[in-house]
Amino acid sequence: MSSPNKRREMDVMKLMMSDYNVETINDGLNEFNVEFHGPKGNLSNIFEVFLPQLLLYPNPSHPLNRNAGSLMMKDRKQYDQKVKEFCERYAKKENITKGKADEETDDDEDVSDEETGSSDDEIAGHADP
Repeated sequence: MSSPNKRREMDVMKLMMSDYNVETINDGLNEFNVEFHGPKGNLSNIFEVFLPQLLLYPNPSHPLNRNAGSLMMKDRKQYDQKVKEFCERYAKKENITKGKADEETDDDEDVSDEETGSSDDEIAGHADP
């Protein structure tokens, strides 16, 4: 399997070759804007139903971040703590509006293999309910 970085690069390249208007930021593939046209009149459904459901019930068996999915299945308490930590660090209004001053770490920081004790070769199981 490819790494999350390669997966993201492939997905961005597919978007750029499609009919979507893709604008890269800082001449890289880590940041970009995509203009697309959603369905008429049901955009509120995405914000009121889809996104809250995705946040409440993530799918660790098919995650974009495999390390986070693995941690969620192996140690839910540690996963929840990591989510809280990332929310505190990245999802506060003052962090969003002040820009990228805090980016002293790698852009692709995620749950490391050392923290989960996993490797890319492991096969993920099913999460406990």
